[in-house]
Amino acid sequence: MKLILAEPRFLKESITIISELVNEVNFKIDKEKIELIAMDPANVAMIIFKLLSSAFIEYTVEKPTEFAISLANFKQILRRVKPTDTLVLELDSQKNKLKIQLRGESNRTFHQSLIDIEENEQKIPDLSFPIKIETNSLVLDEAIEDVGIVAESVSLTAVSDKFVIDSESNLSTAKVEILKDEETSITTESSEEVTAKYSIEYLKKIIKGSKLADKVLLSFNKDYPLKIEYNVLDKLSFSVILAPRVSND
Repeated sequence: MKLILAEPRFLKESITIISELVNEVNFKIDKEKIELIAMDPANVAMIIFKLLSSAFIEYTVEKPTEFAISLANFKQILRRVKPTDTLVLELDSQKNKLKIQLRGESNRTFHQSLIDIEENEQKIPDLSFPIKIETNSLVLDEAIEDVGIVAESVSLTAVSDKFVIDSESNLSTAKVEILKDEETSITTESSEEVTAKYSIEYLKKIIKGSKLADKVLLSFNKDYPLKIEYNVLDKLSFSVILAPRVSND
């Protein structure tokens, strides 16, 4: 296996986000993609990450391969990647290590030990969403940060012409309205408004996906999981399925 990535930020930023939710992951690599599916320890968030072969300038995978690593160590190495560097990943099966090379003004080489993790096969749930909203990822960032200063959970409400993000505590309330326009599309199967509540703590970690893509797609329903997706055409897919917040603040 030899993978050469000319835009290492796609892997670097993704791993930074994922590492805030899970500590150890199992990567699956085939001729089409690098993939990981992981559930956070609290069983609140499922991460689904795919980095497509077309994102690489060299992608040599002779047979499907799996390996597990600690994300804390991997993230530290990826932090050393400069924007102009080329990232090379190779497996050293004999030494049971992942070789990570950063090629730029100098060539830097790291070897990270592979690990064994007990992992149940994660199956992506078959979810059907009546609400889908696509908007500017930075607009969503600001909205979550705004309402996050008030309470520990946030309510998402969708109607045909606007998307409302709000939170409420004993002392304060906050509301952000994002109107349907050229930047924001709202697809709904119902004429009635739909509201669901989710954890601010998790959302603040997930919305860092704005570093990957300019647009974000949100899909949800009342008392139903939220799916947040960041996609870069022919390069990557990063999504998180977040359980609804059912406890009262």
